Amino acid sequence: MIMPTHIVAVGGIVEDAHGNILLVKTIDGGWVFPGGQVEVGENLMDALCREIKEESGIDVVVAHLIGVYSNTGMYKWYDGVTDVPTKVMFDFVCKPVGGELGISEETTESGWIAKDKVLDMITAPAIRTRYQAYLDFDGHVCYMEYVTNPQFELKLNRTV
Repeated sequence: MIMPTHIVAVGGIVEDAHGNILLVKTIDGGWVFPGGQVEVGENLMDALCREIKEESGIDVVVAHLIGVYSNTGMYKWYDGVTDVPTKVMFDFVCKPVGGELGISEETTESGWIAKDKVLDMITAPAIRTRYQAYLDFDGHVCYMEYVTNPQFELKLNRTV
């Protein structure tokens, strides 16, 4: 029996006291809310704080979970050979507690964007869908299954 392999990732919707949302512009993916893969031996919240700090320069505290997402599509990595496994992502609302806006090896810009302008900037369908889940959050955690390759397809959308 082959043991399943999953990539575990986290995303942070960081909202400041004025209702602005932290976005970063990635080198290859356009504007997104910050986040990334959880490293071996790291817990979800520590991973999220680390990723946000690395990508944007902003220090945060994690407030609450808003969504769990499964990207169940199997496809090849950029090298055309390596299989990309299922991804499980956890999105949290975060509050900024310090730091200065900056960039990283992965990001070319960062900024605070008015909550109602964020969807004008995000082009990736999966990220747009997850941000909309934040806007629609009513206290129930959202669960979605989707695939992103060859095109975005939402397969399941419910609350838990």
